[in-house]
Amino acid sequence: MMMFGISNSNYNFINSKPDSPIESSKHILSLYISFGDKMETKMVVEKADQTVFEGNSGGYYVWSNSKVPLLSELKLGAGKLLLHPLAFALPLYTDSNKICFVLEGTITFGLVTPNCPEEKVLLIKKGDAVPISLGVVAWWFNGGETDAVILILGDTIKAQVPGPFKLFVATGVQGLLAGFQTDFVSKTFGLDKKESENIVNSQQGALLVKLDHGIRFPQPSKDTKGKLYANIEDPSGAVVVKGGGYVNFLLEEKLPMLSEVGLSAMFVKLEGNAMLAPSYVADGSVKISYVSKGRGRIKVVGSEGKPALESKLEEGDLFIVPQFFAVSAIADDCGIELFAVLTSSKPVFAQLAGNTSVWNALSPVVLQVALNVC
Repeated sequence: MMMFGISNSNYNFINSKPDSPIESSKHILSLYISFGDKMETKMVVEKADQTVFEGNSGGYYVWSNSKVPLLSELKLGAGKLLLHPLAFALPLYTDSNKICFVLEGTITFGLVTPNCPEEKVLLIKKGDAVPISLGVVAWWFNGGETDAVILILGDTIKAQVPGPFKLFVATGVQGLLAGFQTDFVSKTFGLDKKESENIVNSQQGALLVKLDHGIRFPQPSKDTKGKLYANIEDPSGAVVVKGGGYVNFLLEEKLPMLSEVGLSAMFVKLEGNAMLAPSYVADGSVKISYVSKGRGRIKVVGSEGKPALESKLEEGDLFIVPQFFAVSAIADDCGIELFAVLTSSKPVFAQLAGNTSVWNALSPVVLQVALNVC
């Protein structure tokens, strides 16, 4: 097997064709892992299985705890927002920190931080990643002519129910204003009964609505890139291997906003038949990954000396790598792209192959004894 590795930001590639393919179909090996005295939990690879909302404006889809038990076990959340042209996602906040990643399209995106009088407006496109703290109000608008898709991954440590993100929509038939009703709205904003009824009842949409042409949204705020969001697909500054692909990291050093949400992100692009060398996250962070393009194979190994997960991967799949588990991926002929969120804003990666790996650091005699080779 021909291979080459690089050492930069502590990540390595192997550009090669495996000697023998993994003879397995998707989900053929998905073992149970144990977290202390807790119930053993199944590791799986799954697509979004639950529809929260769907209409002519788009939809919101999530990965459920029943299909991906590790979501609730490790207190993670995952969802995907589809916006058709002219779709507007009503202002809302959630109970969880998260990172939004644009899979397709260009989106006008608004943020209002609690007790801050200024709205920040971003124009984000494919490859952009935006961290959002719990309690921050956000809205989305697709002013383009094609669909826009946003992947949302994060932790649900402070959520009412670990796993799904709880959405608190400000307006609409399921919104907060509708819940307070006209009497409280009237007193809160100094309105008469007719005015308050109009505010409470005029918006009959729920979560997503389709707008008419001609509505002008605010212009993007200045100096927001690198402060509120960053593009993670951009290979400049990434760990690049010619013919192998690249890995790009989004850590708090590059985007300080990540320290507020306690998360970081990485984007992996593997060319055809390239391999991401085995590694683990040494600081105990959990990694939740999504296949944004292509196909390949994944193998995750825990402390039992056997695969905890071995599966084919394809676009739309999501999988979770628990604390300290080692993982490796191999692309099919078409290549593969993955976006991942980690539960630390400055994770520590440890390699099991390449120049910075533990094997390279150990003295020859220790290796000889450990491997029982001459």
